[in-house]
Amino acid sequence: MKFFAPALIFCGVAALGQSPQVPHKMQFAGLTLAIRDDARREIQKDVDALTLHPKYFIIKVERAKTYFPTIEKIFAEEHLPDDFKYLSLQESALVSDAVSSSNAVGFWQFKDFTAQEMGLRVDAEVDERMNIASASRGAARYLKQCNHYFNNWIYALQAYQMGAGGVLRAVGDKDLGSRHMEITPDTYWYIKKFLAHKVAFEDAVKGKPALEVTHVYAAGGRTLLEIAKETAVDEQKLRDFNKWLKGERVPTDKEYAVLIPNGIGSADFGVLALGPVKLNPSGDVGQVIMDEKLEINGVPAVRAKKGETLKTLADRGNIGLSTFLRYNEMKLDKPVESGKVYFLGKKKKRAMEDLYTVKPGEDLWNISQRFGVQQKSLLRFNRLQENMRLAGGLTLFLNTRRPTGKEVGDSSAIATLDEDDSFSWDQPISRRMDKQPVLKNSLLKEDKNSNQMEEVSPEIAETQQPALQDEQVHEVKSTDTLYSVARQYGVTIKDLMQWNDKRDFALSVGEKLKVRSR
Repeated sequence: MKFFAPALIFCGVAALGQSPQVPHKMQFAGLTLAIRDDARREIQKDVDALTLHPKYFIIKVERAKTYFPTIEKIFAEEHLPDDFKYLSLQESALVSDAVSSSNAVGFWQFKDFTAQEMGLRVDAEVDERMNIASASRGAARYLKQCNHYFNNWIYALQAYQMGAGGVLRAVGDKDLGSRHMEITPDTYWYIKKFLAHKVAFEDAVKGKPALEVTHVYAAGGRTLLEIAKETAVDEQKLRDFNKWLKGERVPTDKEYAVLIPNGIGSADFGVLALGPVKLNPSGDVGQVIMDEKLEINGVPAVRAKKGETLKTLADRGNIGLSTFLRYNEMKLDKPVESGKVYFLGKKKKRAMEDLYTVKPGEDLWNISQRFGVQQKSLLRFNRLQENMRLAGGLTLFLNTRRPTGKEVGDSSAIATLDEDDSFSWDQPISRRMDKQPVLKNSLLKEDKNSNQMEEVSPEIAETQQPALQDEQVHEVKSTDTLYSVARQYGVTIKDLMQWNDKRDFALSVGEKLKVRSR
């Protein structure tokens, strides 16, 4: 009861009309928002409503303090702005098994088909929409996908509620790539509701939580009862924090984050900020193994260490050698490469990214491992024959089939679209989600009669590369976008992405960006 007293005093003051005040200007995800007075009054009403009842407000604050460290860590790994963590409060009040009237479920309110597209498992045994770690990673990836269409995080936020197609129809090309926006009464209600949550909770969630949680990984095959005994946690409490698991035993198809309340005695299991912790295979409480865990395209993976073999990699993933080989589409005689990533689960049929430009010497297997997508999917998407050598500079489709009937074009454009769409690598992206770009700069030539492709000679391939000039580097500032940098130096976005080996449009402050290459 002592813990809640200061919080209740704070909320009591809020109830008396001292709730946080909406500013005239605020920062969100690197954007500066100027809030017009009429819109500010509207947002303030929502802030006052959120802070009006101390009991309910403090419950949400404590949930946020418990779960935000997990969300912040995953967002940092996914390079998503930290501000989006407040969206989880707006969507579900951080109630794991919240269900909307439209059957959206969990912390981030995913419908089943969208969750599965984001790599979450939803079936009779597991519903990862109720797993804070899995669901937060799925939400980060969905928001990043939306932002690829707008280069504007406000519109990515709006797209979370109404879909990217709906936003494109609503706003068109307005404010694409903008870093300054005005919030008015006409601004979409969902955005203003989000800003109210950010204002209401931003200061309140600072400080240590009353209840901490730790993630235990590599618990596949154990029951919750066994985990409860191993961690000295009440079994029912453990179940309350792991409603994503519908059965008794944690599946072994991939690695799941099992949440342990009360930090399981932080002296034994470390602090949440240290990252994933897994139980010692012996099951001894208080002994842990810290290990680098990766996830690519929603599939768990490990990075090979010097001297490791296929068998030791499989053992690290607690899977059989034959299963490990199948997951990685390898044969037993393929040597392990130190530093390379290997999968502990089955690669997906589609990648998160749309396109990839092949580097000289790369083969299909390496690209498959890079994006966590099956080789047979890449062959099918790109109408390639097995064992065909890939020419450097070839653009591969990673999640949709390459359109037919298109001849090789010049390298000045990577895609063409219908007349009612617009797409260019030297301006921000603006296109409908239901249309796919048509490959133009492939270094494979299509025979219309046989529907087979032959390689273009290396000499021709060389002439199709962008003109290279003396190398020059630009240090990214907070106001920069890929579009603005391209405009500043008179180059195309395509050039910038190729020179800097970028797979998306995200930039980090202080990043060294090649704006001329040799």
